[in-house]
Amino acid sequence: MTRIAAVHGVLPAHRYGQRELAGAVAALRPDGNGPGAGSEGGNEGGSEGGGGRTRALAERFAAGAGVEFRHLAFPVERYPELEGFGRANDAWLVAAAELAERAATGALREAGLPSERVDFVVSTTVTGVAAPSLEARLAPRLGLRADVRRLPLFGLGCAGGAAGVAAVDGLLAGRPDGAALLLATELCSLTLQRADTSAANLLATALFGDGAGALVAVGDAVDCAGPEVVATRSRLYPGTERLLGWEVGDSGFRILLGAELPELVSLFVGEEVSSFLAAHDLKPGDVTAWICHPGGPRVLDALQSELGLSAAALAPSRASLARCGNLSSASVLHILRDVLAADSPPPPGSYGLMLALGPGFASELVLLRW
Repeated sequence: MTRIAAVHGVLPAHRYGQRELAGAVAALRPDGNGPGAGSEGGNEGGSEGGGGRTRALAERFAAGAGVEFRHLAFPVERYPELEGFGRANDAWLVAAAELAERAATGALREAGLPSERVDFVVSTTVTGVAAPSLEARLAPRLGLRADVRRLPLFGLGCAGGAAGVAAVDGLLAGRPDGAALLLATELCSLTLQRADTSAANLLATALFGDGAGALVAVGDAVDCAGPEVVATRSRLYPGTERLLGWEVGDSGFRILLGAELPELVSLFVGEEVSSFLAAHDLKPGDVTAWICHPGGPRVLDALQSELGLSAAALAPSRASLARCGNLSSASVLHILRDVLAADSPPPPGSYGLMLALGPGFASELVLLRW
């Protein structure tokens, strides 16, 4: 079975408190309605007119997102010049490569694995577009072999980190002596739609942050003390395609984020998790470590309620959300890193479950055993 040798998470240097960032982002909107700013058309201060309502709703989302700090790829003062898809994506190419390189270098160092030993590299992102893809651009910088087998993934969104672990597991199934590198790199700030005052965009603006994660995995013939991947499962939920994802236009990626998502988690995902665990003679109470993507407070609340979990079970997810926001595909790698580095890590023989949700609407599950 595939074993996880190391996980490394990185964040950009530019760190902002939630209230400070909410005000800075609001000031970028065409109406200029940051906290304390007047709106155009005489709607100063707010309860009347679109600008005031937008400001009030944005502040409410920012306060209720469960986020205390976020990191940005660039200083917030630079974002006014990154207008339009082309400029934002050019900036993404530079910053994403730097962040992914830091994550990969850290993970390889912690695994004690030389870069030329890597046979497979999987990269996932949903916040920028590159051809050659990100891992191809990084291969010479990381010292990867010219014959490394690459698998770039796009469109999995927040599920990409867990789906990436499943992809790595599949690649290593036929290579017991092999090694693989997974990269999850997301610069959500560069998808900012400043003219979009929809509730979905205002919520996304309050929730998502920038970061990257890297994971090194090895085949079962390689000596490694990390957790093993026992099983994986992907599931699409028909009729939910418009509830989560991107609409792509001249200004870039406009988010689709249905208010029904927490209800869908309650309706489908709890049963899916229980079914997946039951296939391995397990129940939710048998899982020691929960590595759940922090899709937002309401999504975490729905998972906790449906699975009958204690507050402690999802504490790593809530702590990650507070510390750096929702990092899309990179979040589960940051949370797994935290679980592995805890003062009391999961004991040998115990189980962990990685769970992430993404466009489709879809769920990705990875069962781990220490």
